[in-house]
Amino acid sequence: MPAVAERIPEQKRVTISSKRQVTIPQKYYVELGFDKDAICIKGEDFLILRPAAPVSGGEFAEQILADLIAEGYTGSELLDEFKSRQAKVRPAVEALLEEAREVAHGKGQCSTYNDIFGLEG
Repeated sequence: MPAVAERIPEQKRVTISSKRQVTIPQKYYVELGFDKDAICIKGEDFLILRPAAPVSGGEFAEQILADLIAEGYTGSELLDEFKSRQAKVRPAVEALLEEAREVAHGKGQCSTYNDIFGLEG
């Protein structure tokens, strides 16, 4: 069983400016990989800051390109269609996340593993 000190997260008191700004201690900034953006997570009586993943928009780029090439796109048509499809990725992911939030709060319908993939056997 871990020692008590290992279970308590490291803490440091920071000052909040009159503009509601907080400076992340350099040690935490470097160790956790912060860059220009952070994600703020609000709990009932707490706030968590964590590094934001870089927004590159290219998470599905290889798959999109492979599909477009398989569909016969080339040249400027390939580039135009790639831009069009890539622009649809973020809104689709955001919609999935919102749907998951609703399910987590008991407001939406959810599916089980068996609903999606059926029973093995």
